[in-house]
Amino acid sequence: MSGGLFVVVEGPNGVGKTTTTALLAERLRERGRAVHVTTEPSDTSLGRLIRASESTLTGRALALAVAADRCAHVEHEISPALAAGKVVISDRYVQSSLVLQRLDDLPLIDIWHYNAHVPPASLSCYLHHDPQVLQERLDQRSSRSRLERIGSPQREADLYGDAFGFLAARDWPQLRIDCRGLAPEGVVAQLLQHLEQTETI
Repeated sequence: MSGGLFVVVEGPNGVGKTTTTALLAERLRERGRAVHVTTEPSDTSLGRLIRASESTLTGRALALAVAADRCAHVEHEISPALAAGKVVISDRYVQSSLVLQRLDDLPLIDIWHYNAHVPPASLSCYLHHDPQVLQERLDQRSSRSRLERIGSPQREADLYGDAFGFLAARDWPQLRIDCRGLAPEGVVAQLLQHLEQTETI
């Protein structure tokens, strides 16, 4: 594929999004592709402010701030990289809002309205794992965010299921990967196989 490709890696906290993103980028670079790795909230002054304020910025205010950061992220970072023919891999995108902001009791349709102005990814990959395993991973962390504390791996998994169905009804290209019993290389191998089969890479 000569043009850009936008891949999003999603899933509950602790499932391995960051590891998968980095390894996928490495494998694509080995194939000669130019890759741009990014994350949300973005690595901008607004994104860093959101990360620093997550413990006190809650509910609708947090949802709107994250949506604003996402719009700027697309305009100033993602779209230019795609226009340059790069593969953009983002650790989190719209799906994270459709899940995490619901932990603050916001209706899904309200969250969608805040985020309906950004384009769908070429492929959104949802990572799934045993909630008990994810809880054990979270318990080993030295600190946890407010949303990690008020949510749970099972609750996030359920909400990701809702998000998958919601975006499927809006024709977003999506893929689920069951990470149980798979090393990171196995997860990325499945993702690459799907991209090859759909002739997007």
